Amino acid sequence: MTVELHGYQYSVYSWIARLALHEKGVMHNWIEVNPFSENVPASYLATHPFKRVPALVHNAFAVYETGAITRYVDEAFDVPKLQPTEPRERARCNQIMSIVDSYAYWPLVRQVFSHRVFRPALRRPVEESEVERGLESAPRVLAALETIAGQGQYLTGEDLSLADIHLAPMIGYFVLAPEGLALLQKHIRLNRWWSALSGRTALLATMPQLPQAPQ
Repeated sequence: MTVELHGYQYSVYSWIARLALHEKGVMHNWIEVNPFSENVPASYLATHPFKRVPALVHNAFAVYETGAITRYVDEAFDVPKLQPTEPRERARCNQIMSIVDSYAYWPLVRQVFSHRVFRPALRRPVEESEVERGLESAPRVLAALETIAGQGQYLTGEDLSLADIHLAPMIGYFVLAPEGLALLQKHIRLNRWWSALSGRTALLATMPQLPQAPQ
């Protein structure tokens, strides 16, 4: 059995895929792909024609789109199962994953994290207006997640699910910005969830090593 994960070291979606593989205990080979490079290998573009990351190759089967990857990983490999079987919990899991992709990624990661944390570390141009717009949009996203989060230890109940795996890296990047951490702390259930999940072995083991901001 050969599993390859093609991803970019700083990509939050690559982090999500790595986290799912780690939680499932699936050994895999990491293949670095920089989607921002002008010279992305033709072999990778044959796997992912849209020049994004990540992509997973399991023997002769290739799949891209993070939600498809994590669901495949959960269903193709043994326990622990990461998708609830109870219909309402499974629906909630899928709903949270969709919220993460549709509404959380852009303000939390592309706006706040990128322009407050990542770009300064790389000495790239920063747009404060992007941070401001992200901070304006983030409370609505956090409030929606706070409303639908379950009362158990995890977002959909007492067991870790793909909902947690998809949201955790987004929050992990978001709270590196002081304003992001302050906003999260205003949401009791989400903040309690993150306080517990942020110390989880798999999350720490897969967390990207970000460049250090110049002093």
